[in-house]
Amino acid sequence: MKVVVFGATGMIGQGVLREALLADDVEAVLTVGRKATRMHHARLTEIEHADLADLSPLADRLAAYDACFFCLGVSSAGMAEDAYRKVTYDLTMAAARPIAQGNPDATFVYVSGAGTDGTERGRSMWARVKGKTENDLFALPFHAYAFRPGYIQPLHGITSRTRLYRALYAITTPLYPVLRRLAPKFVTTTEILGRAMLTVARDGWPDRVLEVPAINEAGAGA
Repeated sequence: MKVVVFGATGMIGQGVLREALLADDVEAVLTVGRKATRMHHARLTEIEHADLADLSPLADRLAAYDACFFCLGVSSAGMAEDAYRKVTYDLTMAAARPIAQGNPDATFVYVSGAGTDGTERGRSMWARVKGKTENDLFALPFHAYAFRPGYIQPLHGITSRTRLYRALYAITTPLYPVLRRLAPKFVTTTEILGRAMLTVARDGWPDRVLEVPAINEAGAGA
């Protein structure tokens, strides 16, 4: 299996990349982003591409991969809807459309979020935009899945690029065992999330939307 990771420098992307490189059945991993991770691994190739809204120069290369894990995203805090849509919806579809056109057998896993509004009509701006993104991905002619994680505990030295999030994780990390016991339906880890994506890429999943319990189930079985 050959996989592409978008957003490999972010916290979720770091976790997915780690698990993909550890998996025996993943023969090649390609990362695409404005910045490379600068990791060195025999199975890893990295492409720095400045304009993620236009991936047409990479279309043929992307079509050669079996799965795409799209982990690119930003917080909606302080963003107008148009700006948030450009980053969240436009960039996701810019990656998804050439993959679907070039390889209808490919699997595309999109990292959405708990509380996403699939009706696209709710009051929450970010939830509507992510709901629109999910729905339009599902309409494309490939195998699309949306992961909706809640709280994600970073493991294995993985950190968030956002200073505020790093500070919050410093506080919540000692409480993770308690959170896992009290709210198992809302808590996962970067390791489980990455393994769950690989499971879905290998075997598919009964539902196109995976909430936290399904993510944890898929990740535990990897």
